Amino acid sequence: MTNRAQLAAQQAEWEPRYAARAERMRASEIRELLKLLDRPGIISFAGGIPDPALFPARQAQAAYTAVLTDAGLARSALQYSVSEGYLPLRQWIVRHMGSLGIPCDEDNIVITSGSQQALEFLGRLLLSPGDTALVEAPTYLGALQAFSAYEPRYDELSPERGNHTPQSYADAAAAAGGRVKFAYVVPDFANPTGETMSLAARERLLDLAGELDIPIIEDTAYVALRFEGKALPAITALEVARRGSIDQARAIYCGTFSKVLSPGLRVGWIVAPKQMVRRLVLIKQASDLNNSTINQMVMHRLAEGAFDAQVKAARAHYRCRRDWLLAALETHMPKGVSWTRPKGGLFVWARLPEGVDAAKLLERAVCEESVAFVPGAAFFFDGRGRNTMRLSYSLPGDAEIADGIARLAKLI
Repeated sequence: MTNRAQLAAQQAEWEPRYAARAERMRASEIRELLKLLDRPGIISFAGGIPDPALFPARQAQAAYTAVLTDAGLARSALQYSVSEGYLPLRQWIVRHMGSLGIPCDEDNIVITSGSQQALEFLGRLLLSPGDTALVEAPTYLGALQAFSAYEPRYDELSPERGNHTPQSYADAAAAAGGRVKFAYVVPDFANPTGETMSLAARERLLDLAGELDIPIIEDTAYVALRFEGKALPAITALEVARRGSIDQARAIYCGTFSKVLSPGLRVGWIVAPKQMVRRLVLIKQASDLNNSTINQMVMHRLAEGAFDAQVKAARAHYRCRRDWLLAALETHMPKGVSWTRPKGGLFVWARLPEGVDAAKLLERAVCEESVAFVPGAAFFFDGRGRNTMRLSYSLPGDAEIADGIARLAKLI
């Protein structure tokens, strides 16, 4: 080895021999793009994060003050807590789930660090290497990241157009050396498409899960942000009606306060049969013991005093942003570009003309026009969708939306 090679070897950062699963881990394109928000002049349609102007900061401050100035509450708030979660918060969730047609009790609930931790826990609980997860294409990138650490294969769900037969899913999974373990969906105002699953599709998905004897993981991060139309029953509610109780149901409900109250407090929850919750609590104990106790106590106070008002304000706020984005797309986009028209949530999904690579378009958009978005291929488990992109309207103002879409359309 030459002196130069020796010096290079000495200067290289040391790394251990990682587990095979570490090679499957990839940086989130969305989290990387969020770094662009700090650059001056960038108009970002990238991060689907709530508008901080909506955060109930004063109520949160009052809640922290109330907890910390009460000696008894402060001792509990700053201490370790039970892994299942703060009991009054779980009791609020019980009432909330009941309003959604999902009767349950506190023992059906475990509090998680946002719904992202819920997905990671469920992947850890249900997947062995080589097992199959059924997902839509496209689907939420964070779910693919959470599940991929446990080395599954993916097969495609098409609830609206028609799924494969249960036997074909089972046969393909067996040929790959595993079993179909669950179906994952975002049925309301999905990330990334903004689309909502029809009632017929929800029923068909439950039929499929029954035939395969698998759970459905229902990710409801955006369900409260409905702008128009009649709310559809949760898949879990439909399943409970079929089976008679949450403890007999094959559906698992993942909820979060992040899109309505605060993502920074990191509070989500899982509703599932008690036997599954007991296993999830063991995973919680091995992971981080418990969510921040004080944050759970504050979230409970926010849920009790501010949830309904926050939902109302968020719906009005994001509906206006959605309307501005759709109007800008209609005004500026050239022929050959199509997009979804969501009735809620934070996203519009756009399809570019064949041959247009959204990842390459992003490079030009950032460098030449100071506009950011998320290329769509990141949301496909097999790398499809190179001519698609996700546009979020949660952060840019009305004028920025019009200007940013005009710049983007010029490049296309």
